[in-house]
Amino acid sequence: MIKLVKPTTRLHASWLASRDDWGRGVHQDGAGLRPGDEVDSVPGFAAWVQRLHRQEDPAVPVEEGWVHCTYRWVVEDDRVLGAVALRHELNDFLLNAGGHIGYGIRPTARRRGLASWALGEMLGEARGIGLRRVLLTCNVENVASARTIEGHGGTLDDIRDTELGKLKRYWISL
Repeated sequence: MIKLVKPTTRLHASWLASRDDWGRGVHQDGAGLRPGDEVDSVPGFAAWVQRLHRQEDPAVPVEEGWVHCTYRWVVEDDRVLGAVALRHELNDFLLNAGGHIGYGIRPTARRRGLASWALGEMLGEARGIGLRRVLLTCNVENVASARTIEGHGGTLDDIRDTELGKLKRYWISL
């Protein structure tokens, strides 16, 4: 059964297998992984997971330039298939390029509707924290992601050049 789970150290080996499926050093949308994160060792992975948990807690201040964010992993039978992130608000960067929700599915798990399912689940989370609409972005060449967003009622706002490349920006009303 596929489910969204809060990041956990219990899935360290499975998460590493997912990361290796993407390729080391490859950006994974929705994962919250930063270039300086050391996730191969047990202590490094635990520190990263703890940071993801802290970033979700509205009572814990976030680092300058960051916003509170809910991270979830897409998991099937303890196999990490992807990740999705819900940013609780938009800063200038997120309004221009990043959006409220980002998601990514490991290459060997794609074409199963997992991104669409995960997005639908996170739209419910967004309603739960009081958001009335959410912004999602995708690369203009990422037809699959555009279809996923449009399938959930995404309305194209614009296409713009950003620090992440040329992006389509969509709003979904909740």
